[in-house]
Amino acid sequence: MYTTSDLRKGLKIEIEGQPFVITEFQFVKPGKGQALYRCKLKNILTGSTLDRTYRSTEKIGKPDLMQKDMTYSYPDGDHFVFMDDATFEQVTVDVDVIGDLKYFLIEEMPCQVLFFNDIPIDVELPVFVEKEIMETEPGVRGDTATNVNKPAKIDNGYEIQVPLFINQGDLVRIDTRTGEYADRVNKR
Repeated sequence: MYTTSDLRKGLKIEIEGQPFVITEFQFVKPGKGQALYRCKLKNILTGSTLDRTYRSTEKIGKPDLMQKDMTYSYPDGDHFVFMDDATFEQVTVDVDVIGDLKYFLIEEMPCQVLFFNDIPIDVELPVFVEKEIMETEPGVRGDTATNVNKPAKIDNGYEIQVPLFINQGDLVRIDTRTGEYADRVNKR
C-alpha cells in the first residue's frame, strides 16, 4: 500500500482492481483541515482518465505490475510472440496491446513488456528503429526548401513523412514513441 506522501507524477497505483498512472499531481494545503492531493489518473488498460483527490491520511493500492526484459520473436496471426530473456519462456501479446508499434518490430529486438496480474498490458520498444524506405517519389535537384516533407512507405506498408532528399532504398531512423522520421542512417 502507498501513503499519500508517496504520490508523484508517473507513479502507478491501483483503484478498484484497475492499474492507473498519475499524469498530473498537485499538493493543496487549505487554511484549515488536512492537506489534499489532487491527481489526474490515466487507466493503463483502457486509456480513460479521471480526477481523484486524496486526504493526507488515505492509503492507496499498489498494483501487481512487473516489467520484464524480453526479445521479440515472430508474428503469429493477430498475436506477437516474445521470449523472456531470463527463462526463455514464450509469451503471446495481442495486437490490441501493441497497436501501431507492430510496424516497428524487428526480429530479435530487445523490448520491455509490462505485466498486470501476469497478463501483458504494454510493450515498450527501443526509442529508435532503422527501416528501409521501400516506396517514395524521387527528390528533384534544386528542391531545397526547408521543412518540406513527402510521404514514404517502409517495408511493412507504414507511411511516414520524410524530407525531400530521402530516396527509395535509403535507411532511416524512426522514433517509435511518435512514429515519425528522426534522421537518415549512413550506409557503410
